[in-house]
Amino acid sequence: MSDSIISLQHVNIYQGSALVLQDVNLTVNKGEFVYLVGKTGSGKSSLLKTLYGELSLVEGTGTVAGFDLKELDWKRVPFLRRTLGVVFQDFQLLTDRNVNENLKFVLKATGWTDERLMDEKIADVLNKVGLKSKGFKMPFELSGGEQQRIDIARALLNSPKLILADEPTGNLDPEMSDEIMKLLFHISRDYNTAVVMATHDYIVVQKFPARMIRTGQGRVEELASIHL
Repeated sequence: MSDSIISLQHVNIYQGSALVLQDVNLTVNKGEFVYLVGKTGSGKSSLLKTLYGELSLVEGTGTVAGFDLKELDWKRVPFLRRTLGVVFQDFQLLTDRNVNENLKFVLKATGWTDERLMDEKIADVLNKVGLKSKGFKMPFELSGGEQQRIDIARALLNSPKLILADEPTGNLDPEMSDEIMKLLFHISRDYNTAVVMATHDYIVVQKFPARMIRTGQGRVEELASIHL
């Protein structure tokens, strides 16, 4: 049984007809924390979108969480996404409902039907992110850091083996950034969850060192974790 949660071989990634990244070879193992660094526009988001099925894999071979990316179609993409957690920079919480209702919306959308089990799962993920008393708060009543924690709680709902995080500290002050990073490292370590985090914040990378890969000039390359 392979330990890899992501495996890409000789992958070319396109946005429309434009080649963004070429000959990508990448393996990420279960429980591993990996930074994806590079300048804006260098292909970080395109790589993440390929991993969660928003961009089709046309050239090369790749698997994510046991799913063959070449064989993904619109019917299979939701099944892939149920095995992943995706965390965005801008939270993307539904503003017209409270925290519990935000989380229940995702559970129902991914096939949960039992109200008691849903309530238990929501309580569990809120506890994991340290916000178990905030379920009845509306998003506008939460700080930016709390909203990001709710976004991470949402990513944990289906017990993913992989979290893809796109600039999750981008809108936060340094203190909140540190809290979010500690939480992501805790999830990776204690639940054996792989985390691939796109960032251009090298202060965060230096403070919380881990494996790094970099996008640039149409390529993906491995970096030494202490060398920027």
